[in-house]
Amino acid sequence: MTYVLRVLLIALLPASFVHADEQMRSPSPEGAKSYIISPVDGDTVGKSFTVKFGLKGMGVAPAGMNKSGTGHHHLLVDGKKLPAFDKPMGKSVMHFGGGQTEKMIELPLGKHTLQLILGNHHHVPHNPPVVSEKITITVK
Repeated sequence: MTYVLRVLLIALLPASFVHADEQMRSPSPEGAKSYIISPVDGDTVGKSFTVKFGLKGMGVAPAGMNKSGTGHHHLLVDGKKLPAFDKPMGKSVMHFGGGQTEKMIELPLGKHTLQLILGNHHHVPHNPPVVSEKITITVK
C-alpha cells in the first residue's frame, strides 16, 4: 500500500480508530510501584531460580479482567529498552496473564538483567507505566 493511500485511509477513519492504541491504556494510581522481591540486585543465583514479583498501590488480576487499579506482571529479561507503552507487549517479555506473582526461570550462565512491567487487561502498560527498577544478577 502506498504512503498516499495510507494517509487517505487514515483521514477517512473516525478518530476512535486512529487513536485505538492510546485508548487501550488504563490509568495507574499515583504512587503505584512494581518491584522485584527476589532475587535482589547483585545476587548470584543458580541456573534455575525463582523470581518473586512485588506490587504496591495496585492489585493483581488476570489478563482479560478489566478492573480498575489492577494489572498483571510482565518480566523483561536482558532487555536493552522497555517495550512501547502504547500497544500490547510482545515476545520481548515473559507474560504472567494468570495473575502469577512468582516464577521459576532458567537462564544461561553469566550476567543478566531483570525488570517488571505491569500490564492491563490488554497487556498494555498503564498510564503512567508501572515499571520496576532494573536489577542485575549473576547466574553461576
